[in-house]
Amino acid sequence: MSTSVNGGSVVGTTKHDVGVASGVGRTALLVAAARAIETHRDDSLAQDVFAEHFVLAAPASHGWPTRLCQVPDGEANPLWGRFARYFGLRTRVLDDFLLQSAHTTDARQVVLLGAGLDTRAFRLDWPAGSVVFEIDREEVLAFKHKVLDGLSAAPRATRVAVPVDLRADWGTALAASGFDPAAPSAWLAEGLLFYLPAVAESALVAQVDRLSARGSSLAYEVKLEPDLMTYRDSPLYTATNQQIGIDLLGLFAKEPRPDSAGALASNGWATSIHTPFEFTHRHGRGPHPEENDALAGNRWVFANKP
Repeated sequence: MSTSVNGGSVVGTTKHDVGVASGVGRTALLVAAARAIETHRDDSLAQDVFAEHFVLAAPASHGWPTRLCQVPDGEANPLWGRFARYFGLRTRVLDDFLLQSAHTTDARQVVLLGAGLDTRAFRLDWPAGSVVFEIDREEVLAFKHKVLDGLSAAPRATRVAVPVDLRADWGTALAASGFDPAAPSAWLAEGLLFYLPAVAESALVAQVDRLSARGSSLAYEVKLEPDLMTYRDSPLYTATNQQIGIDLLGLFAKEPRPDSAGALASNGWATSIHTPFEFTHRHGRGPHPEENDALAGNRWVFANKP
C-alpha cells in the first residue's frame, strides 16, 4: 500500500500506513524532527519553523526532540546528531535547487512528488507567479493542513494540493489541478525512490519525463548500494531503530535499483550525480564519511531538460 515517506508517498509498496501514524509514514515525522533541530542550530543550513509543530501534533512522534539540547548526548547521537544533520543539509541543497530553477530557468511550476510534510510553499522566497503542486494521499495532506491551519500559516506562492495516491493516475489528477505540461516545471522527489520497487521508480521517472517541457528540471535521491544489508549494523540504522522504533532497512526496497539517471540522459536530459559529502564540503557543515556508513550509497541526482 502507498505510504508517506520523508514528506512523500510511495508507489507500490506493501507497508501499510495511515497518514503519518506508522510504517514509512513515520519517517516523515523523523525528517520533520530533524528539520526542527536544524532550524534551532546556531549554524543552521535551513529554516523550517513549521517542522516542530508536526512533531508535537502527532502521537506517533510523542517525546521526540525538536532541539539538540533535548538530546542527552547531543551531536554524538547517531540519529539526532549525524542523521539529523544529513537531513538538514539535504533540505538546504534541495531548497537551493528549486529556487535556482524558479529564478533562473523560469520554471514557475513546482511539483513535489509525495509532498507530505514539506513546507517549501510556505517558507521559501518564490518569484511572482510561482505555483507549488503538492501530490500526496488525502490523509497525509489533511494532517498537514490541520497543523498549518492552526498556525494560520500563509503560503508564499500559489499552493495547490493534489490529493492522489501515486499508484493511481496522478498525472491526470495533476493536469486537472491546473498543471500545464507545455510550460517548464521543477520536480522534486525527496527521500522517496529508495522505498519503491524498481519498476515503480522507473515508471515515476518516465511519467515525469513525459510531463516535462523543455527547460524543466528534476532532483531526486537514490541509494546505489548493491546490498543494503552491508550496513545493517551501522550506528545510523541501529540508533533509528532503537531510539524511535523505525527499521529503515525493513522499509527500503531490497532489489537492484534501475539506472534512472541513465534513462533520463537517453531522453535528452543533462544529469549529474553527487554524494552528500560533496555538499558537506561546499557548505562547511553536514556529515562526513565514516566506517560502516549507511550514507555511503546515497546519491543526489539533478537533471535538466534543455
